[in-house]
Amino acid sequence: MTAKVTLSFSDETIEDARHFAKRDGMSLSAWIDQAAREKALREVFAAHAEAVGRARLDIEAAAIADAQEAALVDAALGRRPGESSVA
Repeated sequence: MTAKVTLSFSDETIEDARHFAKRDGMSLSAWIDQAAREKALREVFAAHAEAVGRARLDIEAAAIADAQEAALVDAALGRRPGESSVA
């Protein structure tokens, strides 16, 4: 679905948006839609990162621990690092 809305922009903002839309080979509407979508996603990701931080979760440490555990399993099974477990 596409909704038609009336928006107001400063002269400088609309001039920049037109420039970047032309540069990217997009219509002004498509460029603004993409820019708004990217901003919304940044907000969602920032909120997620904040929630993870408040929960004191260390995702990077967990990923490193998972990789180390996988390496130990591979070693126990006699596989070299990167060797596939599928024959």
